[in-house]
Amino acid sequence: MQKRSMIYSKYIKRLLDILISLTFIVLFSWLYLILVILVRIKLGSPVLFCQERPGYNEKIFKLYKFRTMTDKRDEKGNLLPDSERLTKFGSMLRSTSLDELPEMFNILKGDMSLIGPRPLLVEYLPYYTEEERLRHSVRPGLTGLAQVSGRNYLAWDKRLARDVEYVNHISFIMDVRIIIKTIMVVFKKEDVSVDTNVVEGYLWDERQKRAE
Repeated sequence: MQKRSMIYSKYIKRLLDILISLTFIVLFSWLYLILVILVRIKLGSPVLFCQERPGYNEKIFKLYKFRTMTDKRDEKGNLLPDSERLTKFGSMLRSTSLDELPEMFNILKGDMSLIGPRPLLVEYLPYYTEEERLRHSVRPGLTGLAQVSGRNYLAWDKRLARDVEYVNHISFIMDVRIIIKTIMVVFKKEDVSVDTNVVEGYLWDERQKRAE
């Protein structure tokens, strides 16, 4: 990594994360309020979905999103499949990435960055190769190179390869390009799975089989 890129990734990137996330939260506080009310009315409580994810140096943190599904259950009390609990409103939140807005607070706290490898599930940790573990040598991101290369449907190995590629080539120019591509992907509403557990489950099963 060039000296200029090292200075950016070590000092400037975090400063920009703080300034941008704080500015966004303040300017769009009205949007947060509206979404909180709508989610509470349409999907119930709690308004936020909270889940533990590995972050910088694999330190576990709590990631926050707006909930996108109801708590509908079958006659035995078991939760129904995601596709049956996901309403049109929840689907809209996902396709527009509005469900991700609470992660701005994760960024402000320092758990995450605006750009970086997306934080995956904790149970995936034992299945990374040594090279793939490099994805945890930087803060996880709200969006990243893998997301603008295929979003939810990018195969596991390709997704992790993109993460490592990002870590090895971090620069201000790359981050700007990823932000621009992210905006384009969100507006096109492409490559978004309704049932994210199916996508993540497929990736999980794929890596488990290779580890056996």
